[in-house]
Amino acid sequence: MSGPNARTITGDEYFYGHKACAGCGGALAVRIALKVLGKNAVAVLPAGCMSAVGFNFPNLCFANNAIISTFAGTASMMTGIEAGLKARGLSDYTVVGFAGDGGTADIGLQALSGCIDRNDDVIYICYDNEAYMNTGTQKSSLTPFGASTTTTPAGSVVRGNIREKKNLLEIVAAHGIPYAATASIGYLDDYMMKVKKASLIKGTKFIHVLAPCPTGWGAQTDMTVELAKKAVDTGLWRLAEYENGEFRLNRDITDPDGIRGYLRSQKRFAHLTDEDISHIVESRDARWGRSLP
Repeated sequence: MSGPNARTITGDEYFYGHKACAGCGGALAVRIALKVLGKNAVAVLPAGCMSAVGFNFPNLCFANNAIISTFAGTASMMTGIEAGLKARGLSDYTVVGFAGDGGTADIGLQALSGCIDRNDDVIYICYDNEAYMNTGTQKSSLTPFGASTTTTPAGSVVRGNIREKKNLLEIVAAHGIPYAATASIGYLDDYMMKVKKASLIKGTKFIHVLAPCPTGWGAQTDMTVELAKKAVDTGLWRLAEYENGEFRLNRDITDPDGIRGYLRSQKRFAHLTDEDISHIVESRDARWGRSLP
């Protein structure tokens, strides 16, 4: 389907004046999604980066109606809001949640699972910066293998996180959700199309968007979009959709040999050995089901 793009998207801003760090990928993910959904979107945000930077008394950085939920309760609060708007006889609205990787794949997974089971008519967007960044870069279940965090520090014995990143798209798809997708702020046209598509589908929709964090990743602040692109191009992050019981790949790998450069551009991976990088390449190839150059 054709969707909004850089030439057609509205100039209106619904998330601005926030206190996010320079180069924040999460802020871009929220800003762009709200521009697609428009003024009648009602936003729910749990404890996390976007609620911390977007609700600063006496300033509210949302032009939309927006509310902070409990850390674990993003999806359950969305359920209540959607039910309340429906009970008032309203129809021209979209209930959208924005939660980080920890607030989604860890703390909020039970509420998200229940929301999908009820098939509530909402959009849940996980902006994934691959750690609990708001509280000081602790590991989440979406932190990639090898990353050094404050709870998985790189040392002489253990070199960062020893677990693989959880496959959240497949977990959500296993619920039989009407629509789920992965996206990246490095490919905004694809992300905007998926947000628009989700808004037109009835039932629960889920979008998992990669949103680099220069502060937690140890990268230059002007590299956010480039890193988000590189993750896709090297195959470490896939752009895909799940709809009508089927998975669909949106973009193939274009730079299979670029993994080393991608990893070396971030301090969280500075300690990795050649053996570690080879493991990451092998894990990527296994996920794609084929060996790459």
